[in-house]
Parts: sequence; C-alpha cells; structure tokens
Amino acid sequence: MTEQSSAPQEGIDSSKEPSFRIQRIYLKDLSLEQPNSPQILLVQAEPQVEVMVDISVIPVSSEIFEVSLSSTVTAKVEGKVLFLVEAKQAGIFEFNNIPVEQVDPMLGITCPTILYPYLRSNIADAISRAGFQPIHLNEINFHGMYEHRLMQAQQAASEKKDDADESKIILPH
Repeated sequence: MTEQSSAPQEGIDSSKEPSFRIQRIYLKDLSLEQPNSPQILLVQAEPQVEVMVDISVIPVSSEIFEVSLSSTVTAKVEGKVLFLVEAKQAGIFEFNNIPVEQVDPMLGITCPTILYPYLRSNIADAISRAGFQPIHLNEINFHGMYEHRLMQAQQAASEKKDDADESKIILPH
C-alpha cells in the first residue's frame, strides 16, 4: 500500500488556485438624528418609514477591494422627521486568481450579501438605543439589484451612443 500525503506535491503551484477572502468587516459610519424631539415624541401616530440602500466599491489594490453598503432610514410622523439613521457597513475583500468576469458580480452581489446582516443589526440597535421600537430591514435581492444596475448602464451607454449619432451632421451626396 502506498502512502498518500495531503501536503501539496512539489512542482505544483497552489498559489494559482482561485480564492476569495474576507479581510475585515467593520462599521465605517453611523449617525442618528432626532431633529424634532422632544415635541414630535408626544405625537401619537404611526410613523412612515423610508429606507434607501446603496453599494459602493473602492479598489484598494488589484486584488483587494473595499465594499461599502450604505443605508438611510427615515421615520416621519405627520410629515416631520421622527428620526433619521445613516449607516455604512464596509468590508475588505481579497480576490486571488479569480477570472475578471467573475469579480464584478461578486463585488455587486456576494460582498453586499455578506455585509447586509451586519448593517441590519447595527441599524436596529441604533434605533432601539434611541428609545424606539427597532426596525428590521427587509431582505434585499442583491442579484436583482445588480442586474437592474447592469441594464441601466447598458441603456445609458446606448443612449449616449444614440446622442453621438444624432449630433453628427449628415451632408447630402
């Protein structure tokens, strides 16, 4: 019987294997405002809540990216702001030997999916610490969001191309 080793064999370069690593996840920014307190706190009405979410990507190096997931949660009562929470959850992600065509979808789908639970938790915690019932953000389909942004970019590119065609002066033959 021959002995098999789990160690890499000499001559085989294991550094060429694709890898994705989370370097760090951190809360980059968090703010809470209650601009109309204490008067607004006496109003007995159900608040209307508006939630906005955005993604940004900053390359740190050719293989390392910072992905940030930003959210603004605004609660209003009778048209006045009850509270406003702005949060930015970020992460540093490392991509080694991953095909270029796969990096963009991972930055737009995988990384925000990893960050979102942290963002949800931090927002709910900030709201409850402010003395309100916590608001738990709904799940987000980051794949759908990514596809929508791709379509918008393609439409903008085609409109720009159409505008460039329209601005040309065509002389009769």
